[in-house]
Amino acid sequence: MIEELERRGPRQPLAATPPRAPGSVRRTSTIDTTWVDEPGGRRVVDGRARDLLTTPEGDAVVLDQAVLRARAEGVRRLTELEADPPAPELAALVGRMAGPGFRAALDEALPDEAATLSLRYLLLDDLPGASLVAGHAGLRNERPPGERLDDGVERADLCAGWAMDATIMLRLRDTGVHPAVIGPPAPALDVPGDPWAWHAMAPLPIHGMRRLRRLDVVAPDGPGGPHRFEVHFRDSHMDIDGVEKVVHEYTVSGEVTADGELAAVEAQPLVLPYQECPQAAASARRLAGRSVRGLRPFVRETFVGTTTCTHLNDTLRGLADLERLIALEAEARAGRSPG
Repeated sequence: MIEELERRGPRQPLAATPPRAPGSVRRTSTIDTTWVDEPGGRRVVDGRARDLLTTPEGDAVVLDQAVLRARAEGVRRLTELEADPPAPELAALVGRMAGPGFRAALDEALPDEAATLSLRYLLLDDLPGASLVAGHAGLRNERPPGERLDDGVERADLCAGWAMDATIMLRLRDTGVHPAVIGPPAPALDVPGDPWAWHAMAPLPIHGMRRLRRLDVVAPDGPGGPHRFEVHFRDSHMDIDGVEKVVHEYTVSGEVTADGELAAVEAQPLVLPYQECPQAAASARRLAGRSVRGLRPFVRETFVGTTTCTHLNDTLRGLADLERLIALEAEARAGRSPG
């Protein structure tokens, strides 16, 4: 295992989950990957998500929940895939790789799902990214000295971390070994005295990987005012000693106008493996002035190259869900039953 201490990125994980604000909606999700045999082999995926309304009086109301279960083997080839709420059409995705091309196949199998901004779609859309990051567990295994992997040419300039002159590429060209930086311990995110702060999660076993998201939307301060939002995104790994370590972590905050436009977007890199990675945080500001509608394909198609970060892009794509959460908050404020 390699730790490039002199070239590592930021190591300041979020210390606590903020309290739920009165008049807010919180969307949380996790995708956990565990291993049947050894890290990098057959995998089991457990995805969970929940929408929670906090009333002006501070009461918690569960609006929706979803579960995703999957198994994969080889190069992330899905052998089982099911969801709750159920969708029989997901059977068409079994046998596919949870990677490039999966989202297009998902939209073909469930052509109306993306427009719903449902929790089920969030978990399915996030499956390729979570599956890719789960490979970190394999990097944490020792390899025989001198074993050469590749030179990274196919991924060169993919993002800030994979720039030609960045830490990863320099190390790969010299040794063929991917530099695996060890992240800091992951602070617990449960909130003492608030059992509703997060949805229920299973304990993460040794070598398990977790992709975690929280999106808070807070009601305007006055009529016609903007909604405020905050995102927390974390990838983490449970090491051999039973200590959860952060791999990637961002927060993103901003405002959404009454017309559904992003008035401001600021990304804060909290934990990233290499010193070049945080340079991509400024790319989030490019979303200012854009509608939240259609944000997933827009980010996927235009946020490419060394000014971006793969993991920040995954975070920014999730801002599309603001449309759904704002609608839920508005319905609750109007005294209607959210649905």
